Amino acid sequence: MRIPGRPAALLASAAALAALCGCTVQPAGADGKRGLPVQVELPGSPGPGTTRSSPVPGVTRTAPAAPPAGTPAAPPSAAPAVPAPPVLWSRGDTGPAVRELQARLRQVAWLAVGPTGSYDGPTERAVKGFQGKRGLPRTGATDSVTWQRLVAMTRPPGRGELYPGAARPAAAADPRCLTGRVLCISKTSRTLRWMVDGQTLSTMAVRFGAQYTPTREGVFTVYWKSRHHVSTLYHSPMPYAMFFSGGQAVHYSYDFAARGYAGGSHGCVNVRDETAIARLFAQVRIGDKVVVSW
Repeated sequence: MRIPGRPAALLASAAALAALCGCTVQPAGADGKRGLPVQVELPGSPGPGTTRSSPVPGVTRTAPAAPPAGTPAAPPSAAPAVPAPPVLWSRGDTGPAVRELQARLRQVAWLAVGPTGSYDGPTERAVKGFQGKRGLPRTGATDSVTWQRLVAMTRPPGRGELYPGAARPAAAADPRCLTGRVLCISKTSRTLRWMVDGQTLSTMAVRFGAQYTPTREGVFTVYWKSRHHVSTLYHSPMPYAMFFSGGQAVHYSYDFAARGYAGGSHGCVNVRDETAIARLFAQVRIGDKVVVSW
């Protein structure tokens, strides 16, 4: 038995439900058959061809493809470069600060010879050894970090440490040194002054002859210069030799640099600061005066 009006009501209800849910009902074709199946689009669902972040029951999602094997990883961000500490003193520097540095190095047994006030080869090697022992870069130059570490390990040196008996402040210039170009050498203070017209241009520690080979005293002149001289009598090197009396000369001494005043020369005036005597050798001329006095 058919109930009049019921099919129409059912169709109206279906249409209302389709409108509410967003469904699309395909009309029948010419052959009376329905079209494609009904597609239901729920509110907020992604459209066709899009992906969803949440899994869908019954649907297998493919994970994003991993990079091919052997693909280099992104390089890590480079750390900012740390600036090197400032250098306070290095080879060739002179002055009271260098003398204090040398005295402190002697306190920790890195420098064997007394302070000279000149940053020479032995000082550079002592600083390099001190740096290496404490894991610092072995530059041989005294930077702020090296100095702070040394100060923390030592005490302020007294005058006796700054000017030990072997290395004393330069004595007053001999009156014969006050005119012209003069190597003014004092046995009293064990120093050499390079003077021009009464002005002292540089000062350095020196060592003299031993008891049986003393350095002669008096006024002389430089008569020969030999940069790479080797003694024909003792077969020992005499770099930067400036001869003033027979075989006696002012020259650099490796032994003086290594042992200090524990040794002596065969009559020559030894200099242990290689940098200082290299500069002096370049300035002194043949005929310049040499004064050796007590």
